[in-house]
Amino acid sequence: MARVEVEIRADAGFAVPALYEYCEGEGNAYTVGLITNSRLEELAEELLEEASKRHEDEREKVRLFSEDLYQAGSWEHARRVVYKAEAMEQGTNTRFVVSTRDDGPKDLYEFYARRGESENWIKDLKLALKADRLSCHRFIANQFRLLLHAAAYWLLDALRRKLVASGTRRMQLDTLRLRLIKIGGRVREFLTKIRLYLASAHPGQRLWLALFGAFGGVHEYSGLVHRYA
Repeated sequence: MARVEVEIRADAGFAVPALYEYCEGEGNAYTVGLITNSRLEELAEELLEEASKRHEDEREKVRLFSEDLYQAGSWEHARRVVYKAEAMEQGTNTRFVVSTRDDGPKDLYEFYARRGESENWIKDLKLALKADRLSCHRFIANQFRLLLHAAAYWLLDALRRKLVASGTRRMQLDTLRLRLIKIGGRVREFLTKIRLYLASAHPGQRLWLALFGAFGGVHEYSGLVHRYA
């Protein structure tokens, strides 16, 4: 059986020694945000001063990155901490990340910051597609329901990617579901085509036309009928 590699990327809510120790014991990489404290601030003090000076000279936002070994009082040993020092018109700030990855400080921090996109995917699955509705009494039934939610996500995300590629503004999946799927209409399947009947005043017509083009189809538009062949 093939070995599955697991890597943890999480915000400061998961910054606990038990997580680090478990990942290190299992050989799993991790990158976790740290809650700022006075010792960490002292670690980044010189870098923040440099960022502030450059901001004063250049009048543009400055972001600098570095790393050091750091050991909190609850840690059994020191760990690699990467930090960002940022100076901009609104002020200064620092951020800290503990990680086992060997990327350079800037690349590692930007890898950590990209977790926000993943969190939006989870939000789409959980909120837009109600994937947390797992109220069956049997585990296998809930597992199957979650599989259906995942399949629905894949289908809607495929439509969203097609729309974005056609020039349509990116939408959250709940917005896409309301504008494109949760509508009144009639579908007729013929031998060589599928015909979709929508109301002439349907507000999602532009989205459907964009999808037809994105999938390489042709359409007839009479105000009442869209044909996908």
